Formats: sequence, C-alpha cells, structure tokens
Amino acid sequence: MDIIIWLIVAISLTWFMSSVRSSLSTYTLSFAALMVIGTFLDIIGFVSWLLFAVIALPLNIDSVRQQFISMPLLALFKKIMPQMSTTEQEALDAGTTWFDADLFRGNPDWTKLHNFPKPRLSSEEKAFLNGPVEELCAMVNDWEVTHEHADLPTEVWQFLKDNKFFAMIIKKKHGGLEFSAYAQSRVLQKLTGVSSVLSSTVGVPNSLGPGELLQEYGTKEQQDYYLPRLVVGDEIPCFALTSPEAGSDAGAIPDTGVICHGEFEGKEVLGMRLNWDKRYITLAPIATVLGLAFKLQDPDHLLGDIVELGITCALIPTDIEGIAIGRRHFPLNVPFQNGPTQGKDVFVPLDYIIGGPEMAGQGWRMLVECLSVGRAITLPSNSAGGIKTVALATGAYSHIRRQFKLPIGKMEGVEEALARIGGNAYLMDAVTTMSTGAIDLGEKPSVISAITKYHLTEKMRACVIDAMDVHGGKGICMGPNNYLARSYQGAPIAVTVEGANILTRSLIIYGQGAIRCHPYVLAELQAANNPNNEQALSDFDHALFGHVGFAISNISRSLWCSLSGSRFVPTPFNDETRRYYQLLSRFSANLAMLSDIAMLALGSDLKRKERISARLGDVLSHLYLASACLKRYNDEGREADDLPLLKWAVEDSLYKIQVAIDELLHNFPNKWLAATLRLIIFPMGAWLSLPKDTLDHTVARILQTPSPTRTRLGQGQFLTRNNTNVFGRLEQTLEDIINAEPIFDKVCKALNEKFPFYQLDVVAEKGLAAEVISSAEAELLVKAEQGRKWAIAVDDFDSSDIENKKAT
Repeated sequence: MDIIIWLIVAISLTWFMSSVRSSLSTYTLSFAALMVIGTFLDIIGFVSWLLFAVIALPLNIDSVRQQFISMPLLALFKKIMPQMSTTEQEALDAGTTWFDADLFRGNPDWTKLHNFPKPRLSSEEKAFLNGPVEELCAMVNDWEVTHEHADLPTEVWQFLKDNKFFAMIIKKKHGGLEFSAYAQSRVLQKLTGVSSVLSSTVGVPNSLGPGELLQEYGTKEQQDYYLPRLVVGDEIPCFALTSPEAGSDAGAIPDTGVICHGEFEGKEVLGMRLNWDKRYITLAPIATVLGLAFKLQDPDHLLGDIVELGITCALIPTDIEGIAIGRRHFPLNVPFQNGPTQGKDVFVPLDYIIGGPEMAGQGWRMLVECLSVGRAITLPSNSAGGIKTVALATGAYSHIRRQFKLPIGKMEGVEEALARIGGNAYLMDAVTTMSTGAIDLGEKPSVISAITKYHLTEKMRACVIDAMDVHGGKGICMGPNNYLARSYQGAPIAVTVEGANILTRSLIIYGQGAIRCHPYVLAELQAANNPNNEQALSDFDHALFGHVGFAISNISRSLWCSLSGSRFVPTPFNDETRRYYQLLSRFSANLAMLSDIAMLALGSDLKRKERISARLGDVLSHLYLASACLKRYNDEGREADDLPLLKWAVEDSLYKIQVAIDELLHNFPNKWLAATLRLIIFPMGAWLSLPKDTLDHTVARILQTPSPTRTRLGQGQFLTRNNTNVFGRLEQTLEDIINAEPIFDKVCKALNEKFPFYQLDVVAEKGLAAEVISSAEAELLVKAEQGRKWAIAVDDFDSSDIENKKAT
C-alpha cells in the first residue's frame, strides 16, 4: 500500500511540477525530498538512489550537462536546421509579439488581455470623423466613380488634400494629423462603406509608403522637405515594391541600382544608376514622388568593401528623365489609381536613399518593420468596414423583401447566411479594434498583422458572397443602387495584395509565429547561428532545457484539460463566457504541444510541409480572433443583448480550431505519433459543432430589427439618412416598413381580408375609406411603399447608356 501511495504522490508531483513549469533545480530538489521520504518508508533503496544520481547530477551540473548533452545536440541542430538568410533574420527581427505570444505558449492570461486599455478616439479624431469624413462620404457616388469616371472626381481629390486625408500618419510637427492607428482604422472603415476606391486611395499613403518610411528612417533634410508637401497634397506618393518576378517573394526583386559617378542637375555627383520594372503600384499613375525598392550594388567600391549592399529604399521624383508612369491597371472594375512604373538608366544622387547613404542596404529591414504595422490597419479595416455596412444593408433588405408572403429573412436558408454575415461583422470589428489598439500601445505586431490581413480579407470575401446570395437578382445587376456588386468584384483584390493569402496562410502566419511567439525556438536558432562557440553553447543549453520543460508542461496541460474537459481552468468571469475561456485555454495548450512535437518530428521539413504549417497557423489565428471577440464584449460593458453575436463568433472560431487540429492529425506524416496525439487531445472524440440553428436565428433577427445591438454592430459607418445615401435610405425604409406593419395588419383585420404586403398605398386608401386608420398612418403606409419599391428595384438602362464610352 505504501508503494502505491508513493507512486500516486510521485505521479501527482510530476504533473504538478510540469503544469506550473518549475525549474530544473526545483524539479530535482522536489524529487530528492520525495526519494528521502521513500527511503524512510523502505520503498527507495540504493539502486533507486544510484539511478536518480545518474540522471539528476549531469542535468544539474552546468559543465557536465553542456559537455555531454547540449554540445552534441547543438552540433546535430546545426546540421538539420537550414542556415538562416539575412532577409529571414531581418523579417524575424522586425516587429514585436503581443498577446499572440501568450496564446502560443499554452497558458494565456485572460486578465492580462482584459487589462489592455480599450482604444478610444481623441476629441480631434471624433471631430474629423463627424466632420470631414462625413462630408467626404456625402460627396462620393460610387457608381459615378467606378462606371463613369474610373476615378475620383477632381473636387474629391482636392477635398482629400485640403483636409489632410493623406497625412493621418504624419506627425503634427510636420503639419500632419498624427492620428492613432485606431482612428485611422475608423476612418477607413467609414470610407469603405461608401467606396472601396475611396478607402484604397486614402489607405495606401497612410500605410506602407514614403510618409511612414520618411518619418521612421528619413534624414532631417528629407523629412523637412517632403513631409509638409505630402501633408498638403503638393506631392502624391506611391511605393514601388512588386515586380513581375517578385510578388509575394518581395525579397527576390530584380530591380537594381549601381553606385557610380554621374551628372545630376549640371553637377558631377556620386549617385546611383537605377533600372526597374514594377507593377500593381497604387497611386503610381498620378504619383509625383516614387518610393522605390531595389537591390543596390557597389562594384567599384565607392562606398566600401561590400559589393552587394542589398535591398535599398529611395525616394525618386517622377519627373526625372527615364521614368515611365501614367499607364493604369484595371483591377476587377474597381478603378483605384493603380499601375506599372518603369525606370531605365535613371541617375540620382545617393542622398535620394531614404535615410541617406548610411541606410544603403537597409531597405528590407525598413520594409518589414513598417509592413508589420500597416498590414494590420488598411486591408483589415477596409474589410471590416465593408462588411459592417453590408451586414446592416443585407439585414434591412431581408426584412423589406418578401417572397411566399413573408420577409425572406424569416426563411431558414437566408437566416443561415445572415448569421454568418452578422457574426463575422462582429468578429472583424473586434479584431481591428484589438489589433490597432496594440499598435497604439507601441507594438509592431508582425504575426498579428499577418493573421488579420489573411482572415479578415477572406471573411470579407465569404460574407460578400453570402450577401449576394441573399439579394439574388438585385445583387447581380449593376447600377447606381447596387451597393454590393463592386464589393463582390473587388473582393479578390484585398485577398491578393500585400502578399497572396495562400502564401500568408501556409508560410507566414505559423512560419513567423512558431519562431517569434515560442519562448525558446528563436533563442535556439540564434545560438545555432552564433559564431562564438562558447556563447552559442551556453545560450543553446539554456534554451534547450527551457524548451524541454516547456514541452513537458504542455503535454501535461493538454492531457489534463482533455480528461477534465478543461472545467478547472480559471477564468476571469463566471458567466456564459466561462466555457469559452476554458476551451480556448485548452486549445492553446494543444497548440503549444503540437508545435513542439511537429518541430521535433519533422525538423526542417516542417517549413516544407506547408499544409501542416497552415493548420497550426489556423489554430493560432482562431485563438486570436476569438480572444478579440471576448475582449470586445468586455470592453463594451458585457451587454447581454450582444451575447448572441459574441457566441456565434467564438463558437465558429472554436469549431474551426477543432477542424484544423483534426485535419492536422489526419495528415500528420507519423501515423503512430498522430494516433497518440489524438488520444491526448480528443480522448472522447471531436465534439464541438458550428453555431446552432437557434443561434443563427437570433443573429439573423438582430440584423433585421433596429436595436442598440444592431446600432453597435454598424457603429461608425456612413448611414446618414438622405436620398443620396443608399445605406441611409435603406435604414429609413426598414424603420418605415416595421412601423407600417401593425397599421397594415389593422387594415387587414378591419376589412377581414389578408392583403399581400405590397401596394401599401392602395391599402392606405382602403383603410382611410373604412375609417380604420388616421391620415398620418396612411401617409406612413404610402412612404413605406415608396421605400419598399425603391429597395427591391433593379437598375435598368437604355442600351446606349451602358456602352463603355468613358471608363477604360
């Protein structure tokens, strides 16, 4: 009996020490104490002590452990791990980790999440949104922009310049607005609801471009000259990175610059002769100053001993001889200014390098550092804003439009689509808020930016397709009153730019996340690449044994959470969200365990097993998306009426985590190891499901019924109620229809006849004649009928009107 009790205590101690991630010395001392107790109980003898000493002493004596364990493993690690390139190292060094690291490490601190301050707008930012942004939205007719002009009108361009829309990112000392990342996101969300051409035009100069690069790396002379000119629109910037041979693999750009002497403005100077061929460059056709990325060479050693200096960024006025701009791409009928640019034997002084000659070869670091911020703002915000507006519009249309004598929004098939739109609109706004909030706290979240760019653009595409399905024929017929078609056409643009989504998912999210967020892998890689052997061994030893303890801990946590259903995991709230925190903690431990085992089992092959990497990235991504929803719910006061939106978003994410893990295990190369992992993670089988039909029904009702919850869902969008704003007009029509319904029912009941819900003006006449409704009620029926007919109408044209005479 004593032996059984001792073994139970030993197993419990092992589990506890693993779960709390005790240090090696604490682990050893605890077991030594247990061995002493076993000796007094005559359970532990000389052989057991000898075995304990053989294991414990080498592990706890640094010199012995390093010489006989860590050194051979370091040598093996160097052989199996690929050499890290300079560009890979710079990409890893760029940016920071944030709550994504907590999620990756298996034991997220939910109190920490909720203690991050809620992003807020300053009074100046609120005034800008309620003033110039509102006015700008009222100026833009998307049909005219996309079909008639293929550009923003001249007065809109001037308004953008006059009100510093291109200077949200530029600091006040240079005349800019210096808005927070959160405010920039709110501006872009509102603009996207009106026109994606408009939001793209505003978003790009405030994202990765000359403005940000100049502020971060430019010389004082460059800043003092260019930034004030960018603020007032005297300069229109673009940034040229993508080449025909280098799209997502931006580091492979073939464009070159050669350091040489030449003549510039009548003087002999040391400069660069540049040759480039770029495409997909937003604002390039009208740019006055070109940010250019190229590979700089110094074959004559005019700067130093290095010939291949590497990727460099320079600022080039577009009126220099040899530069070709002006031609345009035509991306899927969303004609924002985008096009190619070429340069042939363009000579400029070295001072045109952003940051001056000393920044030669530092361009890749500059780009990846800036991209880690801009990537989390522009495209995610555009996607979220577009879907917020689409959610309200589709909900309104679903209540207004009737088939089979009832609003189509009451049909379960339509409810399913509405639920996806509404739940994802809630999630997408939560993610942009949390991510931009991290930026405003000083973070440069490279992994988070990849997650948000990929998932929010994908969700935008899926939601637009759902909205098109709900609208049916109205959605596919172009015209001034079609508020979906351009979003449907343009969805692949957001999916494609700033790195194709396929590669973002399969290579970047987990590829960077595994190294950046893991507490030990980056240290191991750095040790393996350290030429100082003594320091490398010391660093590798420390990281290796920390990694071992970390791995054991996550195996223990995963098993315990599986067996206990994670019901003993502490949570910050003891309400309906409790299980969500517990399940996310469980899956976080699973991710940490799976990552370590995948890296151990596959080694460097994991980089080539893109679908394994992608599924691990999916787990990390959906952990982050669900966490953002929980934070939003808490930050907004835990409104009970908003709970259906939260539940839908989190349950959808949890289900997708389960699917990702299940597919990973099903396709894991080592089948025996996969079976073992499945027993640990899913001992009772996979059990989570997509949100229930009843929850879909509730979310669909929210989209179709005016309420504070629905208002919060569409908060910040351009919904001003006038006849020139289709979304404001839809909101008014929805309200009129809902107010007209009881009047309609009263007439039907009084006349003992069930009229169809159209020709409400005729119903009004009959109600007045029967003296069962007032004149005010009759007027409301007439107004509702006018709005109803407008809402369901489909644009039509004379043949000559749709001939493509202007837009090319």
